[in-house]
Amino acid sequence: MEYGEDQKYIPVTSINSRLGQEIGKDIYCYTIQVVNLYFIGNPEKNEEWFIIDTGMPKSANDIISEAEKRYGATRIPKAIILTHGHFDHVGAVVDLVEHWNIPVYAHELEIPYLTGKKAYPEPDRTVEGGLVAKISSIFPNEPVHLGQRIHPLPNDASIPGLTDWRWLHTPGHSPGHISLFKDKDRTLIAGDAFITVRQDSLFKVLIQKEEINGPPRYLTTDWREAWESVKKLESLNPNVALTGHGNPVSGDFLTAGLSRLVRKFDSLAIPDYGKFIH
Repeated sequence: MEYGEDQKYIPVTSINSRLGQEIGKDIYCYTIQVVNLYFIGNPEKNEEWFIIDTGMPKSANDIISEAEKRYGATRIPKAIILTHGHFDHVGAVVDLVEHWNIPVYAHELEIPYLTGKKAYPEPDRTVEGGLVAKISSIFPNEPVHLGQRIHPLPNDASIPGLTDWRWLHTPGHSPGHISLFKDKDRTLIAGDAFITVRQDSLFKVLIQKEEINGPPRYLTTDWREAWESVKKLESLNPNVALTGHGNPVSGDFLTAGLSRLVRKFDSLAIPDYGKFIH
């Protein structure tokens, strides 16, 4: 197993970095610099737990430390579930797999980017947006290679070991992007299908200003699919949304914001120019 050749520490951060917050007893959000990952599993019960995404490059020690604080050093996660394979969601995946000796699951269309076979398009620094978009050319885009540790998610939308959850294919930001949904309480883990901060604006990322937006512009390659994915997620009528970037949101703020994004996706999310605009 190995990371892409361009894997490196990225010097961007936010006020939420290294902070964790509990979303009910069985979900814990932990922020690495500017991206969120999630622990699923109640630490007070003797049950299996899972990690959703693995943060920024060079963050494995922080993640392991936080996991041990929550679950203890002897309770290792059952598996890692990846919403997609962009650098800020697989930044620690090789180290975590080696440390815990656990499997990784992702959508079958994302597997080539997780087995070293295919690289994502380079980020679009020319896209309409703020300073983060302008510096996005420094972001890694080469694939990680997880070898035999990566497995495709079952075609029936189930998630091995997570019986209360199902996955939905929500492409656009990447070909095999998925979101996770818990029907029992309508909890949504949206990945980067939509986010709750303006990710291309350095100032808004730094202060984590809450606003429901489309996926990060500099890495989204299919805007038609991205719009359809947001429509699919809005139709679930989620009670709470946990996203790859930004704070968890719920209630009227989520309902109104997601409805507005669906109705005005072309003006709110799709940039006026950029190399992925067709």
